[in-house]
Amino acid sequence: MSDPVWVPLLLSLKVAGWATLIATVAGTAAAYGLSRWRWPGRDLLDAILTLPLVLPPTVLGYYLLVLLGRRGIIGETLAKWNIELVFTWQGAVIAASVVAFPLIFKSARAAFENVDSQLENAARVLGVCEAGVFFRVTLPLAARGIAAGVLLAFARALGEFGATLMIAGNLPGRTQTLSVAIYEAVQAGDDSTANMLVLVTSVTCIAVLLLAGKLVPIGARDRNGGGR
Repeated sequence: MSDPVWVPLLLSLKVAGWATLIATVAGTAAAYGLSRWRWPGRDLLDAILTLPLVLPPTVLGYYLLVLLGRRGIIGETLAKWNIELVFTWQGAVIAASVVAFPLIFKSARAAFENVDSQLENAARVLGVCEAGVFFRVTLPLAARGIAAGVLLAFARALGEFGATLMIAGNLPGRTQTLSVAIYEAVQAGDDSTANMLVLVTSVTCIAVLLLAGKLVPIGARDRNGGGR
């Protein structure tokens, strides 16, 4: 595999991997909180957390620039410690994390809400602390649904283009991910490179989607008629 394909592939896998890890921790925590605690404004917060799923990527990229740019709310503070996120692969990770977050959040919340509360209460009656209930009962029962969301989030992070281009730019070998490399190859008329990049991306995403389909809880399949 040639460098024009190998380099952006490795960078994309690194960005998608870190982004998925960040989104998994944040998304699972947010999903558990919203699935267990009822308070005014919960629906509004749910809508805000899901917003990256429907907003145009360029809008997300603009918001990130406003926050992380040198004159941004967060970027100005980071600049005092010589931390620069714009036009770096770390910036690409943040962009990919934002777009991947809703997929894990929605999957995890549905998985947590499907956990039988009687099993959790039984564990509490037996003297298990809340942390033990979560890690020994709730999380294992919701694991398949969360894992499916994680795989979908990884595929989404791997193919992220708009927000990544705006916050990380297109620097070959530094911030040029697969999707950005495809765009550049098409613009340059390099059809062979574009075809190879598209093939690699498509095969990777199809494999991830097949794995995600295997992890969908059996009960959910049956309710949708998938088990017939």
